[in-house]
Amino acid sequence: MTLQDVAREAGVSAATASRALNGSTRNVQSDNVSRVLAAAARLGYVPHVSAQATAKGSIPTVALVVSDVADPYFSSIAVGIIDAAEAGGLVVTMTVADRSPEREVQLVRTLRGQRPQIIIIAGSRINDTDTRGALIDELKQYRAAGGRVVLISQPELPFPTVAIDNVDGARLLARELAGAGYRRLCIIHAPHRIRTSYDRYTGFVTGLEESGISMDANFAMETEFTRSGGYEAARELVERGLRNIELIFAVNDAMALGVMSALRDAGLVPGRDVAVAGFDDISSAVDVVPALTTVTVPLRTAGLEAMRLALADDDAAGEAGIPTVWIPTAVRLRESTPPVSGRLITVR
Repeated sequence: MTLQDVAREAGVSAATASRALNGSTRNVQSDNVSRVLAAAARLGYVPHVSAQATAKGSIPTVALVVSDVADPYFSSIAVGIIDAAEAGGLVVTMTVADRSPEREVQLVRTLRGQRPQIIIIAGSRINDTDTRGALIDELKQYRAAGGRVVLISQPELPFPTVAIDNVDGARLLARELAGAGYRRLCIIHAPHRIRTSYDRYTGFVTGLEESGISMDANFAMETEFTRSGGYEAARELVERGLRNIELIFAVNDAMALGVMSALRDAGLVPGRDVAVAGFDDISSAVDVVPALTTVTVPLRTAGLEAMRLALADDDAAGEAGIPTVWIPTAVRLRESTPPVSGRLITVR
């Protein structure tokens, strides 16, 4: 079945049939559009995606690039993007950069050739990399060809961005935990070149300092930004001696769940022998025992906001400059961090 068959069935030219099927109303009367669509339905004709991309400049897809497909953080963001995309008649495809700036650039270069309508990149910016200029150039070329770009990340690149308030969320968590009586705390974090981890680390240290608690550099451990990274760091911490550590803060929930597993494997009870806190409030944070103290990030909302920015009017956005939408966070104290008996205080 060909386009010419549809045109013949509808009684119009092939050019008119093509414009009608591609969604263009230029020089196509509404009754002709109706006849072409009806003819295509009767004949079972499906437009060729590549041909549509050539005619329209893009195909109705949203290309989502995430750092780690196994991390529930990104699947929660994807839910919001998919919900908004489906409402707009768009299909979402997802690909994984594996926290590699070089791979991120390669993926964007490949996606440019596939001509999606929107590219959304979700994941922390990485410091100390020479790929920043290459990524900006690839995205600018894509946008110049009619594509739309949104980041869910730190607002460091010249594109619309949905940003999580990681610093303040971690700061408020530290103050709440200090108010619950905790004094000897350990931070398990990813390498500082990963901005999300670094922002949460610095925010937490700031919150402790505001509460009159000095952070001992010996009570910070660097590991992978994953559940297994949290597990290995906690296992090492137990092996070398907890030294009266009262609480372990992991900079994301996946790492915190790994910490809890390592403590159990060592014969310790999370929330009783050692308190544990995380960040993100992924769905499994309330399924574990004890339920995990964390910082809530409305990740689905972040996905919805990313789609809203992507579909916003370009001219209006240009008048206001490069838009950044900040997603607020909130502390959720749960059973994994019970108040320290005899030390409950009010933090300034």
